[in-house]
Amino acid sequence: MIHFMRSATIAPGKIGDAIAFANGISKYIKDTYGTDVVVLMPVGGNPSRIAWYANYDSLAQWEDLADKWLRDPSYMEMVAKNSATFLPGSVNDEIWRTL
Repeated sequence: MIHFMRSATIAPGKIGDAIAFANGISKYIKDTYGTDVVVLMPVGGNPSRIAWYANYDSLAQWEDLADKWLRDPSYMEMVAKNSATFLPGSVNDEIWRTL
């Protein structure tokens, strides 16, 4: 099992926008690709972060879906319209596997 998490730091004053965007992207991915994406915020540490978390059966499955998102004009438009919601350069991806 592959566990994927993407996190980003929210720009000052944009927490409400970030939560709305994060949940909108999560719903879009579920409705379009059938992948459950959970939206997370930290309890400790930097509270101005948000993350998306999903599980995949294999790296190949994750790679296939990630490739589809990058070619999806609706997804890319949603991301572009909300780019000011996050600090530039703050997006971080982590890929973990179950042992």
